[in-house]
Amino acid sequence: MLVACWSVKGGSGTTVVAAALGMMLASAGPRGATLVDLGGDLPAALGVPEPEGPGVAQWLDAGAGVAADALRRLETEVGGGLALVARGGGPMPDAGGERLAAALAGDRHAVVDCGPPGLAPGVAVAAAAGLSLLVLRPCYLALRRALAAPLRPSGVVLVTERERSLGRRDVEDVLGVPVRAEVAWDPVVARRVDAGLLAGNLPRTLERALRRAA
Repeated sequence: MLVACWSVKGGSGTTVVAAALGMMLASAGPRGATLVDLGGDLPAALGVPEPEGPGVAQWLDAGAGVAADALRRLETEVGGGLALVARGGGPMPDAGGERLAAALAGDRHAVVDCGPPGLAPGVAVAAAAGLSLLVLRPCYLALRRALAAPLRPSGVVLVTERERSLGRRDVEDVLGVPVRAEVAWDPVVARRVDAGLLAGNLPRTLERALRRAA
């Protein structure tokens, strides 16, 4: 299964959601899971060293002449059955997202952090994924952008915050897609990400909240 995590507004929590889903899927079966980073923040969020050498940006830039299995050779083992394909240095190519989605559509779970809003390869992966998850805060501006986005997700991961006037029902009514998980903003999760401890100790509140999404 290919899972794409994307957002329409920066700071939505896409990287943390992608990392958590990757860890959960990796532990769910013997084949493990692959986590692909189009944004560049996953190594820091997971608390692993930044991989050296080429990454997914270089794989995309090499074009269709590069074999799909070359992507597997870029993986770095994180632990617990989870492998990371880092972003790599240099600019991210505009093309190749469909090819990336096809290369990841195998019998192993793959989760893609689609990177900054509107990143062309990320949009293409989100459009092709079997499960396309929009990570959204209950903010009017974010909901407005999501409504204008060029694609509709399979579902929404709603990062809830206290004293917000918008909720699950508002998001579902406006976008016409289900909220598959509600993740309460939690300072414990933020502290573990800041300390680079997410990969070693996934908070149970986050795991429970995302269980339905995975």
